[in-house]
Amino acid sequence: MTIDETLQEDIRATAARVLLEDIGTGDVTADLIPADAIIDATLITRETMTMAGRPWVDEIFHQLDANIALQWPVNDGDSVAAGTIICRLQGPARAVLSGERAALNILQTLSATATLTSEYVRAVADTDCQILDTRKTLPGLRRAQKYAVRCGGGCNHRMGLFDAILIKENHIMSAGSIGAAIGAARQLHPDLSIEIEVESLAEMREALAENVERLLLDNFSSELLAGAVAMNQAEGNPPAELEASGGMTINEVAAVARTGVDYISVGAITKNIRAVDLSMRFTTS
Repeated sequence: MTIDETLQEDIRATAARVLLEDIGTGDVTADLIPADAIIDATLITRETMTMAGRPWVDEIFHQLDANIALQWPVNDGDSVAAGTIICRLQGPARAVLSGERAALNILQTLSATATLTSEYVRAVADTDCQILDTRKTLPGLRRAQKYAVRCGGGCNHRMGLFDAILIKENHIMSAGSIGAAIGAARQLHPDLSIEIEVESLAEMREALAENVERLLLDNFSSELLAGAVAMNQAEGNPPAELEASGGMTINEVAAVARTGVDYISVGAITKNIRAVDLSMRFTTS
């Protein structure tokens, strides 16, 4: 998985933040261990998962002690069976033990996002539809979770409110109309892509007349989605990209994808996650 400088800086900052949260002014229990003690550890998954989070774990332990060595038999994005050793560590016992919980918290959370994403991606695998994430992420973990979505085979929507325009119902109401909202967006931010949420075929027709790049079809039934796809092909000039959204469950996405929409955005893959069950086992060197 590609890690650019922005994400790398986020990894460093996140590692520092979770260590400060857990260790604070110092690990008073680790002080009981001799300063020169060396420990070996194996990190094991207790359930099948899609891996995500290696760079954060590496950074957490290296911020504690550069002498901690980590070996990863698996890569981010790999599907890993229950019982698999996913990491081996060796280093100063105090530092390894101090970093254990922070590292596990991050890894089990990001792997949970990747694992759930991969389930949604498999559900639509026989279509051309792509699974998108949303801004419904865990506070402080936006970039990390969007990385995990990519590990699971999904695609990223906008990062936040700054890098793309998504005009929703309240924006339309405040602007006065669909046309007025789109016109203002183009005037103020001509270099940004524009997506607009519509809640009916009538609103969709109005948005298509403005040649908007992408339409967010909010809470459309499968029948309405099929009608929207047909309208888009007949009246779009050119056709817009179509994104279905609104309470998409794993049991619904296949039928939605088969209507012909380009994307399905799923908040659940970042907010309705259950941490993967991981275990770290220790031996002394």
